[in-house]
Order: sequence, then C-alpha cells, then structure tokens
Amino acid sequence: MKLFGTDGVRGKAGEVLTPFLAMKLAMAMGTYFRKCSTTNKILVGKDTRKSGYMIENAIVAGLTAVGYNVIQIGPMPTPAVAFLTEDMRCDAGIMISASHNPFYDNGIKLFNYRGDKLDVDIEEEIEKIYFSEEFQTRVEKEIGRSRRIDDVVGRYIVHIKDSFPKNKNLYNCRIVIDTANGASYKVAKTVFEELGADVITLSNEPNGYNINENCGAMYPQNLANKVREYRADIGFAFDGDADRVVVVDERGEIVDGDKLIGALALHLKKQNRLKNDGVSVTIMSNSALEDFLAQNGIKTYRSKVGDKFVLEVMKEKDLNFGGEQSGHIIFGDFAKTGDGLVSALQAIAYLIESKKPASEAFNLFELYPQVQTNINVSHKTPLDEIDGANDILTKIKDEGYNHIVRYSGTENKLRLLVEGENKQKAQNLLDELVNFFKAKLS
Repeated sequence: MKLFGTDGVRGKAGEVLTPFLAMKLAMAMGTYFRKCSTTNKILVGKDTRKSGYMIENAIVAGLTAVGYNVIQIGPMPTPAVAFLTEDMRCDAGIMISASHNPFYDNGIKLFNYRGDKLDVDIEEEIEKIYFSEEFQTRVEKEIGRSRRIDDVVGRYIVHIKDSFPKNKNLYNCRIVIDTANGASYKVAKTVFEELGADVITLSNEPNGYNINENCGAMYPQNLANKVREYRADIGFAFDGDADRVVVVDERGEIVDGDKLIGALALHLKKQNRLKNDGVSVTIMSNSALEDFLAQNGIKTYRSKVGDKFVLEVMKEKDLNFGGEQSGHIIFGDFAKTGDGLVSALQAIAYLIESKKPASEAFNLFELYPQVQTNINVSHKTPLDEIDGANDILTKIKDEGYNHIVRYSGTENKLRLLVEGENKQKAQNLLDELVNFFKAKLS
C-alpha cells in the first residue's frame, strides 16, 4: 500500500482524495511530527480549487485531534507555504494542491520545519503509521486549536521582492502574467507592480473550477498571444500552485525550460553566484544543456524527476541552483522549492542586465531533437519485469539515441522520451516504443 507519489499525495477529490483519507493522513502526520515537536504548530495553505475547503477542514480536524495547533493561511503559492513554515517556526507545513492538474483533482504536499519537502524515508514512516493496524483514529486528551491568519501574504511579498537586485527596478518594463486562476492570484501582480512594472494580468479570477483551465503554464499560447498584442518585453505563466513558470519572449515565442536554465546558470556563474560551479537538473533535460554548461565550465548533476529530487542533489553536491525543464526552478539562496515568482524575477533581472531582447538573451544554444509522449496504462508493471523491454531499449541506445521511460508518479501513465540528432529517426523510435509498451501494458 502506498500513499505518496512523486510530489505528495494526489488524486481525484472526493473519490481518491476523500475527507477521511485527508483526516487520517493528517493524524498520521501529526503523530509522526509530535515525536520531535518544538512549537506544536503546523501551517496549512491551499490553492483555489473548490475541493480545498473540504480537504482543508478534514486536515484541520485530523491535526487538532492529535493535539496540534493549526495556522490556516488560505490560498497561497506552494513556495509561500514552504517559506512561511520556516519563517513562522512551525513543526511542519501542508499545501493542499494538485499543481497543474484540473480542478477536479487535488493533492497534499508536506514540508518539514525547514520548509523542505519531506524525504522519502519520512514519507514511508508516515505511511507506516497510516496503514498500521495499531494506529487508531482516536482523539488525544489535549485537543489542539485552529486559527486563520489573512495577513501573511505581506510577509511572502516582501520575501519575494528581496530576491530582486536592490539596485534595479522594473520601470519602463511591460510584463504580461498569467496566474492560471490559481494560488498566485493575490501576490503575482502586486510583486511586479511594486517593483515598477506595467503589468497586464491574465486568468486572475478564480472561481473554484477554472484553475489551470486553458490557461497558465499548461497553456502558454494564451500568454504568447497577449505578449505580442500588448508588445510586452516578456511574459510569465504560472501553474495552479505557482511553483513553476513558463517564460515567453517579446516575439511571443515560448522559451524552452532547458534554455532558461542554461542562460540563468551562466548568468549566475559570471556573477560569481553559482555555488561550486554546478547545476542540478533531472534526467528529462536535453543533452544539449549539459554540453552547453560544460563548455562554460559548469558541471551538470542529474536527478530523478521532481523538484524535491533536484533539491536532494543540490544538497548532496552543495549547490544553489537547479531545475526541471518543465519550469520548476530552484534558486537555493531564496527558496526551498521551485518558486515561479522568484524564478520570474531572476529571469527579468538577467534580461535587464543583458541589455538584449528576451529572444536573444534566452537563446544561447540549440537543443537536440527530442520527442515524447504519454500512454495510459492499466497497471504499472516494473519495467525490468517486462519481457523484451531491455532489448528494445538497448537497441535505441545502440543507434546513438537517448531514451527515458518511466511511470508517472501521480497518474496511470507511462512517459516516453527519445532524443537524438535526427528528429524523424527519433520519432520512428518513439513510435516503436509506444507500440511495444501498449501491447504489454494495455
């Protein structure tokens, strides 16, 4: 039995992620953290999904039942919950969000007292408590209490603005932002306007159902069209919980996530701000990024998919920068997890210093052709147990093409990627993989 996926617990609200599951998970989490509690406080935030009310109340009930005091901060970005958990000296933090998923999904992300996502071994300990026959959902003698705080948004805004260079501002800069009707709807526009930018805001009226709906980081073409229409200098699209960002240049072209990471890494190195001259990326990053970084004296370290795994490598190698091509970028000097707003401010600070249009500043190397797709699966058979899988993957490697085959951590999907010099050849190899795995896993 397993609760946690790549990034917390996630599923369809009311069916997979039920109030009972949320309450019991909160009790199991509270039981675990009570063993090393220092303040007896846990912070709870959420995005703008309607189901957040149901899950939040269940979590508060579970935490107070085991004696914890709960601080509820309402709709706030995931990185804000990470920051405020540490800043407000809480034992742990909880974010209720399914990130970029549609409104009918929801999820629970957990943070320790430092604002870091939980290590896998801690998640396993909480799962053991949850599934233990001895674990009873019984109320402690000392019941906790809950209180809602609405003014913490100011703390996070100040924190975000502090990541922007003190000697720079955004006057004479026109920016379009798309908040995906999500958790950044309160803070994103305020941050950019207070720094002096002329801000055009899209998808900033959440109603509980429209989060990520044809908007935000999953649909950046909307942003691209508006950047061209308003002749803006740059555009930023965030996802539902604002831990990722997609950048659009002044021509309305979407900046590839690996190109964004490469440009920002080189900028940090030139400023002597890139710790140990290294960058942490995932196995999904294009090999051209690694080659570009190597040409500029920067080492590349790869992790499993997920920003918490990127952060694990950053800690292991003592780095302060890393990210995923999907837009989860971690500036370790300012954030403990991917933070779309921090990343956006660092990107525009680099753009100002480069004195180039975004289409040039973020286009420092060419990517190798890369094709990818997902297929639905009825069961997740371990890949090394699938007859013939090793043979077909070895064949692709022998032909000089890289491949990534992995199951989604949150959905019943197999993710397939092929990368190499010739795009058509890569597509042909991908088609072979799709046909093979569909036959084995349908």
